[in-house]
Amino acid sequence: MISKILIANRGEIALRVLRACKELGIATVAVHSTADSDAMHVRLADESVCIGPPPSRESYLNIHQIVAACEITGADAVHPGYGFLSENAKFADILEAHGITFIGPTAEHIRLMGDKITAKKTAEELGIPVVPGSDGEVRPENALKVAREIGFPVLIKATAGGGGRGMKVARTEADLEHAVATARSEAAAAFGNDAVYMEKFLGKPRHIEIQIVGDGEGNAIHLGERDCSLQRRHQKVWEEANSPALNVEQRMKIGQVCADAMKKMKYRGAGTIEFLYENGEFYFIEMNTRLQVEHPITEAITGIDLVHEQIRVASGAGLSAKQEDIVFSGHAIECRINAEDPRTFVPSPGTITHFHAPGGLGVRVDSGAYQGYRIPPYYDSLIGKLIVHGRTRVECMMRLRRVLDEFVIDGIKTTLPLFQNLINNQDIANGDYDIHWLEHHLASTSA
Repeated sequence: MISKILIANRGEIALRVLRACKELGIATVAVHSTADSDAMHVRLADESVCIGPPPSRESYLNIHQIVAACEITGADAVHPGYGFLSENAKFADILEAHGITFIGPTAEHIRLMGDKITAKKTAEELGIPVVPGSDGEVRPENALKVAREIGFPVLIKATAGGGGRGMKVARTEADLEHAVATARSEAAAAFGNDAVYMEKFLGKPRHIEIQIVGDGEGNAIHLGERDCSLQRRHQKVWEEANSPALNVEQRMKIGQVCADAMKKMKYRGAGTIEFLYENGEFYFIEMNTRLQVEHPITEAITGIDLVHEQIRVASGAGLSAKQEDIVFSGHAIECRINAEDPRTFVPSPGTITHFHAPGGLGVRVDSGAYQGYRIPPYYDSLIGKLIVHGRTRVECMMRLRRVLDEFVIDGIKTTLPLFQNLINNQDIANGDYDIHWLEHHLASTSA
């Protein structure tokens, strides 16, 4: 069994992992930059090690410093959370070479699913439905031929992409040359790789993702779906489990397809298979080989602690449940609370002068923020997640309305007012939205 885990992350996810470790009786090591010396996970960990100055590349992305921290403290495992090094195959390889357990998939699976072209081919071979698109990389000289075969509109995407960078839509042949050139330029700047591929652009799809967990030995289960369609610039804002768009039969069918695929792969740990969903059809877009930001809503409706499962699997203890043991109960919604202006979405670092988290039945707040905490300007603006669970979606929505009125964060601007707006919108109440809905809504309300 793992005896000491180094948490190679910061903020709310570092605190989330720390709590799971303590519940399992596992000692913890927090690493941090000089900007995070007063962070809550640093305060609560059994040990802490400063690994560098504020810039991520000199601290949270500094593999040598993290390995050195493991050796100094005797940590025998690393949990990477999400972001930073969570999907870095080189990091997993280096840890293994040093006899340190990486709490995540194998480096092979990270590489396989990290390149979107390879991931799509793999998904198709495993029986997962995919969106029509190019067989591989698209270059300027063959882009028009490929686009005509797929049919306009088309979506050009970076093969190493994420977060919407290196992604452009070409609605007509006249748009194509510029869209490909821009996507390649953005991809090169963001990822050091200008390779792009092409897919059919779906008009009004929803973003549905399936949570899976595998033991690396050929056993895998799914924990249902999450609807992540409310997005701004391809960044998720509000997530729900279960999806208002799916019925039980659809949920179990696509969930089993994903679980069977992971069994064939002998996938190890937690992962998420993401789809676009339109007119009753699912189209694979990517797989995230890590814990997701929105994992708490899956935990709320299943009662399964996903970080516990990750640690169990990494320890060789296997899965805690079989598929037939999984029961989906009620409805859950997560709102991502960012330190941003709710109208312009410009980051708002600074000192929190007042902080009051809501409570009550079915309410969870994952946050490392506290009164007097100074949010540094160097990192992602996510400062907390509000998770609400109810017996039905209606009850969940009513509870969310109540807790949004209770949540107090003063001294900085946050996105709380955005959610207070959304909770009173009729389309949201009806569950009637797609991946473009939020941007259209924001454009119309700011006009």
